[in-house]
Amino acid sequence: MPVNPFAILFSLSLGATALASTAEPIDVVYHLSEPERAAFVLNNMQNHIDGLGGPEHVNMVLVAHGPAVSALDEIEATDRVRSGVAALLEQGVAFEMCGNTLQIYNMEIDDLLPGFVEVSQGGVARIGQLQRDGYVYLRP
Repeated sequence: MPVNPFAILFSLSLGATALASTAEPIDVVYHLSEPERAAFVLNNMQNHIDGLGGPEHVNMVLVAHGPAVSALDEIEATDRVRSGVAALLEQGVAFEMCGNTLQIYNMEIDDLLPGFVEVSQGGVARIGQLQRDGYVYLRP
């Protein structure tokens, strides 16, 4: 009996879907330090979630520090950055800002877009901690 290649592809896609739905979520940390890359990074994060089949397949954290704080400022943020953060926040993404950066820039966590929390140990230390805990490091 001849083999139907479409049936094989369909079976493979069902198997891949079943694997994706039972696999443990991947842990990922995105690193942002350059304000001009904020919208790009947020877009990459959304593409990452979409590519994995939804937010239930990923534990994602954005850790920001340094000059990136200006792109995430409640007053200064562009509409694209503002909407990107809001959309990702709704999908369970965690947003963390370096406490050292806030101190250097004389800012408070409330000066940033809603959803950010301060990491007192500093942004780069937090990224290292997450990597030690098994998070995949991405800096697009």
